[in-house]
Amino acid sequence: MDIVIGLTAIAVALLIGLGALGVGIGMGLLGGRFLEGAARQPELAPMLQTKMFIVVALLDAVAMIGVGIALFFAFANPFVAQYLAATGAGG
Repeated sequence: MDIVIGLTAIAVALLIGLGALGVGIGMGLLGGRFLEGAARQPELAPMLQTKMFIVVALLDAVAMIGVGIALFFAFANPFVAQYLAATGAGG
């Protein structure tokens, strides 16, 4: 059972870490493109800024969903029950 808990901990770490990395890269690209667009056409900057903040919120939601799934696996691990049922050690 220790291997199931250990592999789940690794999966949780990868889920949170890679999710944060992806969101960080996405926000960096989005901010850079926003600055390019605002520099080329300053009169469109308020509209671009509104759209940028909407996309940033959606990007952040992806990371928060990943954290929620990771916390589910960390604290209410469904794989432990499956392991115990498969080995017959569930009592």
